[in-house]
Amino acid sequence: MPSHLFADRPAPQPPEREAVDALIDRTRLLRGDVDAVRRDTSVLDDDDPQLRWQRALCELAVHQLDDLGEHLGQLRDGIPGPSACGTADTSARTPSEPPTGSLLSRVGSAEWNLLTDEVSWSDELYQIFGREPGAGALSLDELPSVLLAEDQPLLTSMVTDCLVDGRPMDGEFRILLPDGTMRTLHMMGEPVLDADGCTASMWAVLRDVSRLRRSQHAAGRTQDTLRRQEHMARAEHRMAVQLQEAVLPPWHGSLPISGREASGLDVAAHYLPSGASDLIGGDWYDALPLPDGRTLLSVGDLTGHGIPATSAMAMLLGALRGMAVAGVDPGAVMGHLNQLIECSAQPALGSAVCCRFDPATGTLVWAQAGHPAPLLFRNGVGRPLPTPDGVLLGAASGVVYEQEQVALLPGDVLVLHTDGLARLSDRGAGPDMLLELAPRFAQARTAQDCVRIVVEELGSAERLDDACVVVARVAA
Repeated sequence: MPSHLFADRPAPQPPEREAVDALIDRTRLLRGDVDAVRRDTSVLDDDDPQLRWQRALCELAVHQLDDLGEHLGQLRDGIPGPSACGTADTSARTPSEPPTGSLLSRVGSAEWNLLTDEVSWSDELYQIFGREPGAGALSLDELPSVLLAEDQPLLTSMVTDCLVDGRPMDGEFRILLPDGTMRTLHMMGEPVLDADGCTASMWAVLRDVSRLRRSQHAAGRTQDTLRRQEHMARAEHRMAVQLQEAVLPPWHGSLPISGREASGLDVAAHYLPSGASDLIGGDWYDALPLPDGRTLLSVGDLTGHGIPATSAMAMLLGALRGMAVAGVDPGAVMGHLNQLIECSAQPALGSAVCCRFDPATGTLVWAQAGHPAPLLFRNGVGRPLPTPDGVLLGAASGVVYEQEQVALLPGDVLVLHTDGLARLSDRGAGPDMLLELAPRFAQARTAQDCVRIVVEELGSAERLDDACVVVARVAA
């Protein structure tokens, strides 16, 4: 029912049909684009809260574009006559069945005459309220009885302001149908004045917005879930970083090895975070002076990210240090670490290198578990050390890890690294990229200079995983 503040008010002129048709075409094109995005997200992982939120937003956008297109269609066609809505076929649906189809089936109108107490409802409004036309329309006094109790004061306030103060109505409330179904209605209306300016009746248009609100609520819920998971991820990242920093030696400057002259090594290291993930991995490095004057050098990498990976890394690194201090050989250390992972409550796979340097003899004894071999740079040329046998930690039981021995000379540079050092496009090329730096290492005066060269060349690379690099330079 159209708004009519006064009976002699001239009828509004409809907009140009061509202009509205153009808007309808643009809305349909946009609706098709959004629906294509929605279909793409529907085939992706349902466990990803980011994707669920995106899909809910697409659903909401599609519903709103559908309504926009129907609004524009009604604007183009003008007010429907009796053949369009007054005689709509409602026999195929029960009164409590949700209105479907066009916008007109979800919009109804009403007028309450204050002088004669007559109430006029459109057929669509009966359908929206799940009410048989034979039961009659609800008066303004009866209307609050079908609302949820918490929404009744809002309707009462809207009607009072409209009838007493002449204010337009615009608000939403929820109704309960006879079968217990709940719907959300958006009500807009205004008073109809007589020739003396007094309120003679009140008209309103009520729209069923239940589907739209469900889509909005779904989008809100998925967004809340996403925010909670992002908050948890940030908290986990912060805890993982704190745990990592508490366990690993500092990587800014040379590693603090007491009695460096006696140890015969100048050692520096650096940790390179992943460029593809905010999660902290299980990479570690270590340089530890041993009681007998020798030095432990170690790097390793555990599968996984976050707190589980960093806590497992801390456990292994603590065990490695303890065995090294007790004088256990590198090969045996790898075997015990493998057993430790097998007995862990959170089994994992890992790779590692364990080296022990003796300054008295200049020899390096080392073992590895599925890890890239250390790189030896001498006289401007680099090469990987011959690799002893050793499988990944946690991959098999009862494994014996062999160890190799190599003599180091004054001025030699030894580089240990994890396999995440390479760029995303050059996975596995880390050793080759380091070997290309041999001429620059030959000109470096300290281990820290060598680390700085590595960071300059590879520090800004997009890596798939975290990486560590340890440089040990034999004192001349």
